[in-house]
Amino acid sequence: MTYIYELDGWPAFRWSHEQLASRLAAVRHHQGRLIGRMEVLGFDLRAEANLQTLTEEVVKSSEIEGEILDKAQVRSSIARRLGLEVGGLVRTDRHVDAVVEMMIDATGKYDEPLTVERLFAWHAALFPTARSGMKKITVGKWRTEASGLMQVVSGPIGSERVHFEAPSADRVADEISAFLEWFESPPSTVDPVFTAAVAHLWFVTIHPFEDGNGRIARAIADLALSRAERLAQRFYSLSAQIRLERGSYYNALEAAQKGSLDITAWLEWFLGCLNRAIDGAEMILASVLKKARFWDRYRREDLNERQRAIINRLLNGFEGNLTSSKWAKLAKCSQDTALRDINDLLERGIFVKNTSGGRSTSYSLVED
Repeated sequence: MTYIYELDGWPAFRWSHEQLASRLAAVRHHQGRLIGRMEVLGFDLRAEANLQTLTEEVVKSSEIEGEILDKAQVRSSIARRLGLEVGGLVRTDRHVDAVVEMMIDATGKYDEPLTVERLFAWHAALFPTARSGMKKITVGKWRTEASGLMQVVSGPIGSERVHFEAPSADRVADEISAFLEWFESPPSTVDPVFTAAVAHLWFVTIHPFEDGNGRIARAIADLALSRAERLAQRFYSLSAQIRLERGSYYNALEAAQKGSLDITAWLEWFLGCLNRAIDGAEMILASVLKKARFWDRYRREDLNERQRAIINRLLNGFEGNLTSSKWAKLAKCSQDTALRDINDLLERGIFVKNTSGGRSTSYSLVED
């Protein structure tokens, strides 16, 4: 099997501008339209949309790699780091804070150069214990020959399928040097959206770390997209869309890495995924507006801190049904206090009992 980094001319990628022109125009149109809509919302609603988008980006990028992060912790960590005064914040652990810090650095400081030291810092943030699962890994440094062949493999032991094998470790430093030089000074003819797509493929092909390459590649793509829009705030999540299309994502990457230096097909897939991600921002916008309308409607209600915190959890996308026992656990109060809080909201017409059966009564917010 020959991989693209073994081809003559690597890494001189090429593509058909004519074949991609309509897709790029669609993406650029959607970017401009979305940013225009967000600009008229006002500072507070834009900040809320940015918070929701970054939360999705962090959670889904980790989920793609099989790591499940607590969404409430991620949201709380982002809100604190952005200095946002929002309700329902929870305590966060060190790992969540570190992953969040990497993403905020990538998007919030998009105008700062991408360097080896910055990549090392991101990698160290992803693995604060220097372990990937049960395995000890080298953190904040390139992989070495001691780590063995770097392969992307699937299937049961004994019947593995090798999807990709990265360049040898002794090539990594030079490969990354060439990558960073191009990323910081791409040809003027390359649209910044293409920079994001090419950078993603190029970085995961080098696969410079023992683990975390996919998440860092997606952070690099987000940095490039922030540069393309000249905007530190994010209003759509590329990783959330990739998570939805994970199968085709891996297939597109594998096809590109086993193909030629003409990466038109990869760019087509990336642009399509990005366009669908921007369309998905409508859900975030609807959620932000729903939350704003809710608190405007009940702005005169004298709710206690527990009630405000749990209502915000519901408005932010609570998974499952809310019962009195879940209320007590989330609010760290007794069952009796939870029932008093809930009954008060029922009397005010803010909550309604769900009609669906089950052993425990559950509750929902009254819809507009």
